[in-house]
Amino acid sequence: MVRANGAVSLRELARVVQTSEVTVRRDVRALEAEGLLDRRHGGAVLPGGFTRESGFPQKSHLATAEKTAIADVAASLVEEGEAVVVGAGTTTQELARRLARVPGLTVVTNSLLVAQALAHANRVEVVMTGGTLRGSNYALVGSGAEQSLQGLRVSRAFLSGSGLTAERGLSTSNMLSASVDRALVQAAAEVVVLADHTKLGTDTMFQTVPTDVMTRLVTDEPPPHDDRAGTELQALADQGVQITVAGAAVAPGGDGAVVGRRPRRESPLPVQRRGGPTAQLRSAPAGMLEQQAAGDRARVADMRRR
Repeated sequence: MVRANGAVSLRELARVVQTSEVTVRRDVRALEAEGLLDRRHGGAVLPGGFTRESGFPQKSHLATAEKTAIADVAASLVEEGEAVVVGAGTTTQELARRLARVPGLTVVTNSLLVAQALAHANRVEVVMTGGTLRGSNYALVGSGAEQSLQGLRVSRAFLSGSGLTAERGLSTSNMLSASVDRALVQAAAEVVVLADHTKLGTDTMFQTVPTDVMTRLVTDEPPPHDDRAGTELQALADQGVQITVAGAAVAPGGDGAVVGRRPRRESPLPVQRRGGPTAQLRSAPAGMLEQQAAGDRARVADMRRR
């Protein structure tokens, strides 16, 4: 069952083999000791790179400068009076620290770390989901978290993950976290993915944001020898994802270089701003975007050659 589905719950295993969950839990523990599967909260998954996930202490010390630069750019996308959702992760935690300065903001999150970063922001309203606490990343997951997001609509979602490829989009190693992230995506008119270059070209087990749903990717500039990251950036740009590279050379006053953009055919979506009339999200003229796309793709190609 684990090979067929990638993951399975203890309850389902107990039902299939017609025994108690206590017995199944003991057997799963023995199989893990033999390296045949990995235990997860309430179930088991295949062992290996697709399912392994570092805990928060390890993640918080990886690519810290890159995450800071990405968070700076992402925060510049948020306007006064907006309502946004922010998922769990170390990069989104950095974003939350900057959002504390945006007046009239409403932030919906399932992350205790995001909520903590905004706890003393007098002009920011924080709305937390329900759910079960997942200690490894201090996030609320499960049916309670997903149900609390039903009927919600915000201007944009900011999400991170364990891996990002042009083929599958954003993915994560945990089934419960992926399910909540998908619910966060459903609540937003736009989806902004925050991923440093180390996640580009990495594929993990559970898809959260398909490429065709991603509005924008905010990342950092890959090292010159990292051909895999450059290839993924080009492929993402070709599929219509607007890519902003934090820390890249830009004109004065810019926050990052846009390295890939293709016009999307979308109708303006209403965004309700607190204390003001309904605003419209409007796409830039298609001709302007097409001209910009040609130059942007050239910059990606140049980045890959370097």
